[in-house]
Amino acid sequence: MDKRKVEVCFSTALFPFHKSPNAHVVVVDILRATSAICTAFANGAKGIIPVATVEEAREYKERGYMVASERDGVKIDFADFGNSPFNFTPDRVQGKEVVYSTTNGTQAITMASSGASVSIGSFLNLSAVGTWLNSQNEGDVLILCAGWKGKFCLEDTLFAGALTEILIDEYGFTTVCDSAKASLDLWSIAKPNLYGYVQKVAQRYRLGKLGLDDVIEYCHTPNLTSIVPVLQQGVLRPVAVG
Repeated sequence: MDKRKVEVCFSTALFPFHKSPNAHVVVVDILRATSAICTAFANGAKGIIPVATVEEAREYKERGYMVASERDGVKIDFADFGNSPFNFTPDRVQGKEVVYSTTNGTQAITMASSGASVSIGSFLNLSAVGTWLNSQNEGDVLILCAGWKGKFCLEDTLFAGALTEILIDEYGFTTVCDSAKASLDLWSIAKPNLYGYVQKVAQRYRLGKLGLDDVIEYCHTPNLTSIVPVLQQGVLRPVAVG
């Protein structure tokens, strides 16, 4: 039997060249959407409803839903809270469904919904995502980096390299994708001191200007949770791994 393959898509702008209805898509937006989603489920959230637009988020708010939403890092005026993982505390999210809309991450999730499955990856659940993908038994994997407004994003690519390494080394995947190989090379450089390496990323500076860069170290901490959020009928649900 042929080995399962892994590809990396560096941004949503490139997704049309990668998408496949047979691929399991892992969406990653390290700073901060997918880190926040993983944190929400680690703190007991029942579900997260990702929506692409502010208008959709507003409609849900008017229907009585709790809404977390930002654009360019700034909380939307009608939202209950913004995009920091530290906002998704147990007292706020435990047992609840939260509507979620962000600058990049939820657009990527919406885009990925044509795949065989959609799961959410972050450094926080890195090993669990690898295990879950392997358990799907068949189908290739596409790691979709949310990027920044269609542009390449360094921290998402580092995660893609880390996950690609796990899939190849631990589960026997292979790759013929230059983007995957490039992400592996970048990961090999950053891996010995990940927190030090990510000081250079552009999103750190964007968040810093808003006083929101307190999450950088947390968002690059591996394996704090074994929950993999998986999209089921338009709602992200927690899947416990292991």
